[in-house]
Amino acid sequence: MAKTEFDLIDTFFTQQQVQRADVNLNIGDDCALTSVLSGKFLATTTDTMVENSHFYPNIDPRDLGYKAIATNLSDLAAMGAEPAWVSLALTLPKSDENWLHAFSQGMFELLNEHHVALIGGDTTSGTVPSITITAQGFVEKNTALRRDQAKVGDWIYVSGTLGDGLAGFYLISDLYQGKKSAVNFDEEWLIQRNFRPTPRISLGITLAKYQLSHCALDLSDGLVGDLGHILQRSGVSAVLNLQDLPCSAALVNLYGRQQAEQFALQGGEDYELCFTVPNHKKALLDQYLAPLKVPYTCIGRIVEKNPQQNIIYQRQGKMVDLQISSFEHFK
Repeated sequence: MAKTEFDLIDTFFTQQQVQRADVNLNIGDDCALTSVLSGKFLATTTDTMVENSHFYPNIDPRDLGYKAIATNLSDLAAMGAEPAWVSLALTLPKSDENWLHAFSQGMFELLNEHHVALIGGDTTSGTVPSITITAQGFVEKNTALRRDQAKVGDWIYVSGTLGDGLAGFYLISDLYQGKKSAVNFDEEWLIQRNFRPTPRISLGITLAKYQLSHCALDLSDGLVGDLGHILQRSGVSAVLNLQDLPCSAALVNLYGRQQAEQFALQGGEDYELCFTVPNHKKALLDQYLAPLKVPYTCIGRIVEKNPQQNIIYQRQGKMVDLQISSFEHFK
């Protein structure tokens, strides 16, 4: 006898739950009931992933489940919020228990690691697979990291390495289209960086908690495009030092330093954090961030608004003329 929608929800999305005291009523009713602590804001984000727009049909469903959660937790990290709950809206052409098992395993791998509860959602039938996640978390009032709070004189930092997600996307695309049949160690590393980004939750929380920064976002559309959002919202410009862009050994090994920098500037889906730090807080970063063991790099500085050039590029103090735009997948 075929399982009903509610059987599938119970089997794959209810039984693996973490238990949270702030979840008063979980999956199984018309709404979930949750509690918000006094003195905190509730941060909410929603992302949708659609087959052939955000992922290829042959993706491992476990990787897809992981990435769907990771991208939303990354948004919460960018606000300095501690993740608490997610809801899932899932559209599939057919019910496939093997697929659902792997997909849910990927989701709960990350949800359980960060003690996040799945509190509800919807499952529907449709012609094109799509996944919509709404994630919510808590941030102390007046400490949220916002795009409109960059100030002239702030230093610009990024976490991790940049450009890996875009390079991984190109490799995934080549494999899907049959342009490649095998990958080496560096290529596999970049592919995994695309499939399984690391949401920098502890970094975002620490930046907000100790007010080391007031401005951040996650890099989903590339450094140039995403940093541009900060500059626009804050009414400022930036100087970037190309020699300081953090590029992974795998990226440099495969493409060389010059092309790696292009990937770092243009590439999307790194899901690292870009954040600004006031000059008087710069010396405190090592003190508070060292225990996290999260790599971070200063790549430039916020300057007065330049109407002619929003981002000024330089190498070893000399200006460089570059025309870079953010990357758009499947355009």
